[in-house]
Amino acid sequence: MQLRKSSKKQAKIKLALQGCAGSGKTYSALLLANGLCQDWTKIAVIDSENGSADLYAHLGNYNVLPLQDNFTPESYIEAIQICENAGMQVIILDSISQCWDNLLEYHAGLPGNSFTNWQKITPRMNAFMQKILQSDRHIICTMRCKQDYVLNERNGKMVPEKVGLKAVMRDGIDYEFTIVFDINMKHQCMASKDRTNLFAGKPDFMITPATGQIILDWCNDGVTVEMIRSKINNSQSIEELTTVYHQYPEWYQQLTSDFMQKKAFLQDQRTNNQPINYSPNFVKYGNDTVTAGQVR
Repeated sequence: MQLRKSSKKQAKIKLALQGCAGSGKTYSALLLANGLCQDWTKIAVIDSENGSADLYAHLGNYNVLPLQDNFTPESYIEAIQICENAGMQVIILDSISQCWDNLLEYHAGLPGNSFTNWQKITPRMNAFMQKILQSDRHIICTMRCKQDYVLNERNGKMVPEKVGLKAVMRDGIDYEFTIVFDINMKHQCMASKDRTNLFAGKPDFMITPATGQIILDWCNDGVTVEMIRSKINNSQSIEELTTVYHQYPEWYQQLTSDFMQKKAFLQDQRTNNQPINYSPNFVKYGNDTVTAGQVR
């Protein structure tokens, strides 16, 4: 356990779109995806909505992976892996509500105590969400909302309008995502959750590819492993290298080898009292045995 300075990493967005049927979730997800990668061929839609993803083929040459009535968490996990292996940059899960419906139906058919039977459901759902959150791709999930009608006044008359009440998904699922957009029947959205602070408190707006570009800029504004590796290679003393080491403890596992090689190189140059060649392509280790714990 170690206290460290905060630092923002570059990230892949995990975003949810929720709304009633007909609110434009699939269309909006595709526009967001296009803004995130600017290449339709690097976008994949995992389709559980009876081919609805194909309705917007005029937008671009994106990819579709139908689930074909198999909506288990394991099927979604496998579909995400297929998209990752195919080199997709943005993966749209349209929608994940079918996964929850599948689990509820399975739970209802289990014999025995209903409460304890959730022990057979929760780990499967958690594994599915962890696959989404740990993926190194941008992921957009759509969720259907339960709907109702309310009476609103329009031109002096009371007119019924469809409204969304609650997403068809596990309670608290919105906590898992970085951004949650609620889309109304006018195809306008507002952010009900926004850790980026890009859309919080702003009036309703229409999603466009520019929305995805704004999110992408936020994702790319942060530290990358390449940036830290450059700092390691440019360190001119063990003291400077140590400062870099303690500045980014969350990157230890990925960069231990880089730290150790650079330290051994600096120690060798100090021992021989020779001018240091700062080329990042050094390979000399000397006769010392170096362990991760020696970088202090």
